[in-house]
Amino acid sequence: MKIKAGIVGGAGYTGGEMLRILVNHPSVEIKFVHSNSNAGNLISDVHTDLLGDTDLRFTDVLSPEIDVLFLCVGHGDAKKFLDANDIATGIKIIDLSQDFRLKANAGAKWVYGLPELNRERIKNASYIANPGCFATCIQLGLLPLAAKGLLKGEVHINATTGSTGAGQSLSSTSHFSWRNNNLSVYKAFEHQHLNEIGESLKQLDPVFNQVINFIPQRGDFTRGILAAMYLESDLTAEEAQRIYEDYYAEHVFTHVSRKNIDLKQVVNTNKALVHVEKHGSKLFIVSVTDNLLKGASGQAVQNMNLIFGLEEGTGLRLKAAAF
Repeated sequence: MKIKAGIVGGAGYTGGEMLRILVNHPSVEIKFVHSNSNAGNLISDVHTDLLGDTDLRFTDVLSPEIDVLFLCVGHGDAKKFLDANDIATGIKIIDLSQDFRLKANAGAKWVYGLPELNRERIKNASYIANPGCFATCIQLGLLPLAAKGLLKGEVHINATTGSTGAGQSLSSTSHFSWRNNNLSVYKAFEHQHLNEIGESLKQLDPVFNQVINFIPQRGDFTRGILAAMYLESDLTAEEAQRIYEDYYAEHVFTHVSRKNIDLKQVVNTNKALVHVEKHGSKLFIVSVTDNLLKGASGQAVQNMNLIFGLEEGTGLRLKAAAF
């Protein structure tokens, strides 16, 4: 029996990535792809990379004959959708927006969907709040230290994301003519993903109360995130390496590299790579992910695999676009 999936918000970037994965997922049947603005149109007319892969059309009708519902809608719209629509009991919901990520909004039923943090809870969950893209990349660089209570000073982070992180709607900072050959800082020290990062670190280290100095940047590339982080640490390089390798030993998509890493190693994959170095008294960590896959739709499918008892990497063994 295949898992029957529905997608709401299928016309955007995360919806397109969800479709790209699920049309080839061996254990999934897509029952509907919802889009009010594209109802009746071929999916491949909007997501032209799927030409020849599917004859499905967008619909404005929701079917209850599904096992899992992916919400690929904008921030604030997931809660509105769920308030306006009665979703049958038993249907699993995986929300890619930020609406239910924080404990204050999640209540008792929503589980924060970072497998490297909450794998066992995800397996038994019915409602998953998929993490943010920056939050995923940064947390994967810091979780091993938090688990050992080793985040004892301020954390400094500089992270750069591709243009797809801003979504499909045009804005003054997403036009090609502005973005190309350009670099800019935005929401310095105030990015919304700081809140979920802080909650995850406190989950592993309840006494964590250090300042996280986060400088987000817009890159002039399409997809991917590189986060460069440092903090004061008494660890030796080899001790740090061992802590990271031990933490991620049982996680299929996060790998610790002893060599320096770059974005092209993860773009088009659900992988995360982490690299650690020691420079004097400072521990330096680099983390790279694809913001649309491990940072969004790929991680959502990873969570679905866990919920339904599939091998975690099913349908997600994608090769990086390394050249």
